[in-house]
Amino acid sequence: MWVEGTVNNTYIRRSLHTASWERAQGLAQEIESADDPKAPPPVKEAPTTLQQAVDEYLADAKARELADSTLAKLETIFKKQFLSWAKAEGYTLLREIDLRAIQSFRTTWKDGGLAKKKKQERLTGFFWFCIRAGWITTTPTQNLKRITVHQKPTDYFPREEYARIVDATYRLDDGMERAYDIDKRGQRLRALVGLLRWSGLRIRDAVTLERTRLLPNDDLFLYQAKTGVPVYVPLPHDVAEDLRNVPPGPKPNPRYFFWSGNGDPKSAVADWQRSFRRLFEVANLEKPDGTTKRCFPHMFRDTFAVENLLAGIPIDQVSILLGHKSVKITEKHYAPFVKARQDQLTASVRQAWQAMEPEKPKPTKRTRQAP
Repeated sequence: MWVEGTVNNTYIRRSLHTASWERAQGLAQEIESADDPKAPPPVKEAPTTLQQAVDEYLADAKARELADSTLAKLETIFKKQFLSWAKAEGYTLLREIDLRAIQSFRTTWKDGGLAKKKKQERLTGFFWFCIRAGWITTTPTQNLKRITVHQKPTDYFPREEYARIVDATYRLDDGMERAYDIDKRGQRLRALVGLLRWSGLRIRDAVTLERTRLLPNDDLFLYQAKTGVPVYVPLPHDVAEDLRNVPPGPKPNPRYFFWSGNGDPKSAVADWQRSFRRLFEVANLEKPDGTTKRCFPHMFRDTFAVENLLAGIPIDQVSILLGHKSVKITEKHYAPFVKARQDQLTASVRQAWQAMEPEKPKPTKRTRQAP
């Protein structure tokens, strides 16, 4: 496209370097409104591509020193899923993504309700990052409806079920051939079960636990609180001794109880999760209706929380041991479904009724007068 004419008594004839009629009209209007019509029209920055926006967002997340697990989730969502979907749908520019596009992308998610909810929150955070960067002015997720999550209360292992799980560690490899020593394998798993149950650690933190965290007095250093105060949890002596005497694994490392120290901790956790699947299969726990109870290693952490609540430990203290950012998180996950704790509260209220009942006045003796 070329432009030719007179502006401010100045003759103009030159190429606009575009084949788009809409773009040419816009450039012509800029020339008409310019103080110096001979000057070339201002060069506008190229629109931001989705690839550029995602790369800078992930680079910023890494610069904020987010956890490796969080960075891995962000890379999966935005690089492997979002960009792949955008390429298949023909989207290349950030400004092309609108509400309908986001709704279309959301229909491809195959996750559960809670995972979908978290993914949508991360997607919203990405577009707010783009707004702060000046690439867009509004977020396409602004009118995106929230995902409703019907989360079932997390189950736990009552004492008799926990005893059956421990017993199953002695029968872990009945009728199976293993290259690694069978007795040592069961002993290592038994030590890890005890650690998870009595410390409340997540499986990743337990698998990568360093030996120096266990003190001679059987206290286990959990973490450093935001206030700078270290948080400890005492372990039963037999659990602590099982940890100290845990046999080395196929690739031992004197620094750790259960990890070789090589490779990604995520791979080590995956190996132990396979062992737990076998353990729960041998334990064969059942629900009251006779169906098989679904079991996961994280339920040992839930057991730690529930048993402490049932023992009367205040929920704010349990929250500190679990490392929750707020006691509200602890209440959300545990207080609603611990019926036994509610039964205890009910019994306490009934006992209080007896103490609060006013004393009945004693009848006064009436004297008879002589006639």
